[in-house]
Amino acid sequence: TFTAWCNSHLRKAGTQIENIEEDFRDGLKLMLLLEVISGERLAKPERGKMRVHKISNVNKALDFIASKGVKLVSIGAEEIVDGNVKMTLGMIWTIILRFAIQDISVEETSAKEGLLLWCQRKTAPYKNVNIQNFHISWKDGLGFCALIHRHRPELIDYGKLRKDDPLTNLNTAFDVAEKYLDIPKMLDAEDIIGTLRPDEKAIMTYVSCYYHAFSGAQKAETAANRICKVLAVNQENEQLMEDYEKLASDLLEWIRRTIPWLENRAPENTMQAMQQKLEDFRDYRRLHKPPKVQEKCQLEINFNTLQTKLRLSNRPAFMPSEGKMVSDINNAWGGLEQAEKGYEEWLLNEIRRLERLDHLAEKFRQKASIHESWTDGKEAMLQQKDYETATLSEIKALLKKHEAFESDLAAHQDRVEQIAAIAQELNELDYYDSPSVNARCQKICDQWDNLGALTQKRREALERTEKLLETIDQLYLEYAKRAAPFNNWMEGAMEDLQDTFIVHTIEEIQGLTTAHEQFKATLPDADKERQAILGIHNEVSKIVQTYHVNMAGTNPYTTITPHEINGKWEHVRQLVPRRDQALMEEHARQQQNERLRKQFGAQANVIGPWIQTKMEEIGRISIEMHGTLEDQLNHLRQYEKSIVNYKPKIDQLEGDHQLIQEALIFDNKHTNYTMEHIRVGWEQLLTTIARTINEVENQILTRDAKGISQEQMNEFRASFNHFDRKKTGMMDCEDFRACLISMGYNMGEAEFARIMSIVDPNRLGVVTFQAFIDFMSRETADTDTADQVMASFKILAGDKNYITVDELRRELPPDQAEYCIARMAPYNGRDAVPGALDYMSFSTALYGESDL
Repeated sequence: TFTAWCNSHLRKAGTQIENIEEDFRDGLKLMLLLEVISGERLAKPERGKMRVHKISNVNKALDFIASKGVKLVSIGAEEIVDGNVKMTLGMIWTIILRFAIQDISVEETSAKEGLLLWCQRKTAPYKNVNIQNFHISWKDGLGFCALIHRHRPELIDYGKLRKDDPLTNLNTAFDVAEKYLDIPKMLDAEDIIGTLRPDEKAIMTYVSCYYHAFSGAQKAETAANRICKVLAVNQENEQLMEDYEKLASDLLEWIRRTIPWLENRAPENTMQAMQQKLEDFRDYRRLHKPPKVQEKCQLEINFNTLQTKLRLSNRPAFMPSEGKMVSDINNAWGGLEQAEKGYEEWLLNEIRRLERLDHLAEKFRQKASIHESWTDGKEAMLQQKDYETATLSEIKALLKKHEAFESDLAAHQDRVEQIAAIAQELNELDYYDSPSVNARCQKICDQWDNLGALTQKRREALERTEKLLETIDQLYLEYAKRAAPFNNWMEGAMEDLQDTFIVHTIEEIQGLTTAHEQFKATLPDADKERQAILGIHNEVSKIVQTYHVNMAGTNPYTTITPHEINGKWEHVRQLVPRRDQALMEEHARQQQNERLRKQFGAQANVIGPWIQTKMEEIGRISIEMHGTLEDQLNHLRQYEKSIVNYKPKIDQLEGDHQLIQEALIFDNKHTNYTMEHIRVGWEQLLTTIARTINEVENQILTRDAKGISQEQMNEFRASFNHFDRKKTGMMDCEDFRACLISMGYNMGEAEFARIMSIVDPNRLGVVTFQAFIDFMSRETADTDTADQVMASFKILAGDKNYITVDELRRELPPDQAEYCIARMAPYNGRDAVPGALDYMSFSTALYGESDL
């Protein structure tokens, strides 16, 4: 065994030995063996054939062995020169222990124990192999076969081996090792089987050759694992960047499409159309916007998580595409909410305007219809020539009738002015049907002017004729004078009783009710006046019948008949209870509106302070956290769950708010909170708890990646909270300097400025807890570096300055091999071969030190 072991090294120098006790006697091949296995040059050997020369050479070899920290007990040059077999084998065993076994270390064990532990680890998956020593554990040969199969499974069909056939197993292992692994056959299968306890030194020597043969493969495996780990981090980060870009683009595109809709102020002509716009806006607030609020919050969380992962893996910070920074999205969102606020105010104002316009337009039509009804036939009447053939009494009657008409005309002047004022207000409020209103108003005014001119002309004609006719019937005149104002009063009363009204409060409807009660109080006196007027008519009729006056039963001074007075009076009496009913219904509606206001106010006055309290509690939790980060995270998630469970109360308040809007209620004295205040507060609360949870998650990522213990994390938190004097979750520059001094840092201004540039790269003048943890753990971080990755590639490349496509595909998983091939530049060195790739620039590019 020892002879084969020596020859496995001497053949590298082009020689070998035949007899171990004879061939080392002159010391020359012994010195050559030590040079080969150590890689060092020994002193120049003596070339003479004398005994003294041989002893000198052997001493040089023994001195070299001793210089490597090996104690040679009872082994002298003379015994080796004399061919002492026991001493020679002892010396070779010492060399094997020092140069083949001593450097083997597995889990802080070394030499023999380390080699044994390595064998146990490698053969652990094989149930029929149990390595406990370096003698009988190897007799069945399965241990050797298992070592080969574990590292080169294609060389042995392990499933066909049998434990009861040790000879086949041993010969299979020895032959395969010699043919494919360059391990010379150091043992004889028959000797191992034929002895009760195989030689331990021989087994150890042979097994150590397996260890060294496979150690290179182990290094390549370790290097491949390191590269896979680095590439996996890079691939994950690139996917996160792509996800961020897409989410940011989608959100910005939605904002870009939505803002023009919110900025559109084109008014509609009808209340129904404007109410549809308001309903569309409610759908936007209730259905379309909330998911986008969640997307915006998730986008910020993803961005922070990505930056943390990049920082923990020594990668450069992620810089989104132009216009897709978190700040850009926040600015766009601010523009959206500004447009949204203005749009809601405009909608409500426009609805109020249309409501007012509809009311005024209806009022204009009623007054215009009443006036047109009154003026019907008046022009023809004023143009009659009846006075030309009338008697004196008829003329006087016509004159009195004309005076009564003028009185009636003057009484209608106020209505004409009201009609013109309403038309003017409709024009000022931009009523959509203003042209037809203006045309009708102009026609009424022109007719009114013509009536005035015709009235003046007829009066002049009657006064010219009055001198010829003097008979005056005082009773008819008195009837006409009293009937006309009373008739006007009744017409005014009917107009007021049928007048439409719009109120928004209990107080307003109570004012209308009071005015109506006051009107009803005047009805008894009005009835007395009606009876008096009818009494005059009855007296006229009595006189006509008594004196046979040829009056044909008509009053020449007025067209108002007792029948007409009674009819209008009966109409007034019928309108009074209708007005009572309308006022009662409106009073009930206003009471319902008041209940809605109180219901909304009661809930808003609870929810608003609750949201504020929760915001303050989250602020305290983020500063005064106790226990492990996982405990804090679980506590925050439970807290978040309790907040989310409060959502039905918000939805209930939204429902009450919708009822208020549908009832067209525009103010509420029972609360200072609007639905907008509650919505904004609720969105801020959800965003704040989500950000706080994300901060703790990032602290866990930092702790795990940097190897920070929970005690260190608690110490960091305690120090940070102590010097966070304002309890804002951030330290200013002076507090941070005091914190560093308290932790043993003694720095000047330049050093402190350098540290601040690390923890506060944006120069905001404050240090967050995350930046504080990153700084405290930066120096002890166990992270991969560009140099480490480069060294790993160099191992896979077999110490070449380049790596080939085939080597990458052989050593790495398929997806990561193709990832490298697609990104590595061709290698342009003098020693380049086809398919050579530059792994050095690729390694530095992974860490942002150069461009790919």
